[in-house]
Amino acid sequence: MTTARLPLFPLNAVLFPGLVLPLNVFEERYRAMMRELLKSDEDEPRRFVVVAIRDGRETASTATGMPDTVAAAPPPERAPAEGFGPDPIQTFHRVGCVADAATIRERADGSFEILATGTTRVRLLSVEASGPYLTAEVEELAEETPGEDEGDEAGALAEGVLRAFRAYQKRLAGASERSLATGADLPDDPSVISYLVAAATVLDVPTKQRLLQAPDTATRLREELTLLRKETAVIRYLPSLPATDLTRAPTHPN
Repeated sequence: MTTARLPLFPLNAVLFPGLVLPLNVFEERYRAMMRELLKSDEDEPRRFVVVAIRDGRETASTATGMPDTVAAAPPPERAPAEGFGPDPIQTFHRVGCVADAATIRERADGSFEILATGTTRVRLLSVEASGPYLTAEVEELAEETPGEDEGDEAGALAEGVLRAFRAYQKRLAGASERSLATGADLPDDPSVISYLVAAATVLDVPTKQRLLQAPDTATRLREELTLLRKETAVIRYLPSLPATDLTRAPTHPN
């Protein structure tokens, strides 16, 4: 299978194919990564790999939206692998997602606002920390091709997951019908549905990671159906929460 070496961006979050990821980049090691990506032609994809951190934490808490202001004092410079242990690959989940940075905007202070979209699942083969930022050798992780019967099963599961997701979303929205996505807002491709629902459901990182690395769409949808029914039941006993945005994740400061 074809491999590639790409910049590596670890987060306390899971990125799924097709989903949008805003990033607020202020650490020098990630600024260097963005400056390198900006050297590529505008019509070429500016790709890097987002991988969830298994152990440890990001250097700042997650915030919502893409902030316009940042601290005046620059953050201390950190080595590429600092905070990730002596063997960084052991700190990360081995399955991540390639992100294509459609927008890279540099601020006056040298930090960056990034808007990227997940494209392809990949498996980490090795992590290199000798440069100004982490890089990883990765191979594409294609989903197993379903047979005819399995494809029919995935289609049926997708319909069930969408029904369960609407019930879940309704609970999150406090039964406010106008906040619910309509059928026209949701895709009909089972694989796309599986990733969208995985990203939009409020779950912890290990659970989202398990959904990302599911071997096929039917397996992912089957687990999502179970999770959605469980989460919807739990929400009945909790105060109303605002509806989750379906395509955008919170901005992740590095």
